[in-house]
Amino acid sequence: MNKPAVSISLSSYGADLVRQRGQGSFIDLLAAAGASRIEWREELLTTEQPAELAAGAHAQGLQSIYSSPLELWLPGQSRPNPDLATALQRGEAFGSAWLKVSLGHFTDSHDLRALADILATSAVQLLVENDQTLQGGRIEPLQRFFAAIEAHGLPIAMTFDIGNWQWQDQSATVAARQLGRHVAYVHCKAVARRPDGKLVAVPPGQADLHLWEQLLKHMPVGVMRAAEYPLQGDDLLQLTAEHVAILSRLGQSRREAAHV
Repeated sequence: MNKPAVSISLSSYGADLVRQRGQGSFIDLLAAAGASRIEWREELLTTEQPAELAAGAHAQGLQSIYSSPLELWLPGQSRPNPDLATALQRGEAFGSAWLKVSLGHFTDSHDLRALADILATSAVQLLVENDQTLQGGRIEPLQRFFAAIEAHGLPIAMTFDIGNWQWQDQSATVAARQLGRHVAYVHCKAVARRPDGKLVAVPPGQADLHLWEQLLKHMPVGVMRAAEYPLQGDDLLQLTAEHVAILSRLGQSRREAAHV
């Protein structure tokens, strides 16, 4: 039985280190650690050349996801963000099969035909993530968006960020029940509150892993998942390999039952 695809969001290694070393320097590390996918982070790019990163990942057998901070819908606009076409082209240039963006300001005046026309120009699949904002980090707007997408048959899936729901005091469990069938990519992220009250991403403990197991029950079997929490230490290879193994085991009993 094949293990589910595990990705590493390069933001996990810390913005300073990633910008200092360049995102291409992590390709060999992820491959050696057993990851099957790499998530490029647009906001951490410096002088990297897309074609070089694409070739490097391909040479190591890694598929890639291109993460953009772009909001799909801008305030007061019925048509999708005009930068979406460029973001899709960027994703292609980086050799990515998926482009991850956030929802933005989705309203009932949306123009899905215009969105369909933009998506038809690219082979990259659009993934819409719940972010940490009021407009894009709550269940109800995402429900309305995916209901509209489903009704129009558009090839868009969801990135379900487990931790981000906490920024809007939303229940990840309720979100998984309501949105799980739309999910193609899971950002695994535990969250803690610092003494100053700020929420921050942290590596998972046993309680987090148990919760993640429960959330995955509402999603497609073997759904692609990623680490998006701090992977920082003296031995990044050992640490990354450990967390790739942890994430690949999530939902194991359910996958075995599905293959009986």
